[in-house]
Amino acid sequence: MWKSLHWAANPQQLYFFCQRYYKRMVWVSTLVLFIGLTWGIAWAPTDYQQGDSFRIIYLHVPTAILSMAVYFAMAVCAFIAFVWQWKVCHYLMRALAPLGALMTVLALCTGSMWGKPMWGAWWVWDARLTSELILLFLYLGVIALYQAFDEPLPGLKAAGLLAMIGSVNLPIIHYSVVWWNTLHQGASLFKFSAPSIHSSMLWPLLLTLFGFFLWVLAMAMKRLQITILELESHRHWLTETVDKE
Repeated sequence: MWKSLHWAANPQQLYFFCQRYYKRMVWVSTLVLFIGLTWGIAWAPTDYQQGDSFRIIYLHVPTAILSMAVYFAMAVCAFIAFVWQWKVCHYLMRALAPLGALMTVLALCTGSMWGKPMWGAWWVWDARLTSELILLFLYLGVIALYQAFDEPLPGLKAAGLLAMIGSVNLPIIHYSVVWWNTLHQGASLFKFSAPSIHSSMLWPLLLTLFGFFLWVLAMAMKRLQITILELESHRHWLTETVDKE
């Protein structure tokens, strides 16, 4: 399996892979998001308890899930970079960090917009909200660390170490509604029993989640290309590629 993935450790091959599929991914993600958001906001039935205010889940839930998923991906990349010395994993971690921070900000903002009519307050120091806010600080810490060093590699290693240590916050976010008495509702999608949401609301939610995932993937491809351009600028193949473009 590792041999089949060996091409991914090569910055040159990874650069051209991203160049080839980036635009396609943007178009597909835009289409999926358009369908999912239109379906959820315009056609999904009104919730009998929350009314139309529930429709913010089509922004809040995907961004909240991806805020954790992107950080997990960063921690995995950092681990692989430390163990197998794949520098492209450092590059990918750097490319993902601002995207994860964006997803976290969107999750916190949409959560506040949803919380105001439901809880009567824009913000409460709830276990779920607080741990999600800590996740944002971890993202900002990773970004600050890799930018704080004059030499790229030491900065990326320091940022990777923080990414791995900070991953302990992920189960705290997920299980906070189980371990503590919180205002935030429990899991509706990812649990052992069937999802506690009607299929007429579930399918557009899954579609928007998939669309946001594809969008993050597309943006990660573009940011990875930019990172390779910046950190591999001395490579002969990259100089030739830039000259041709």
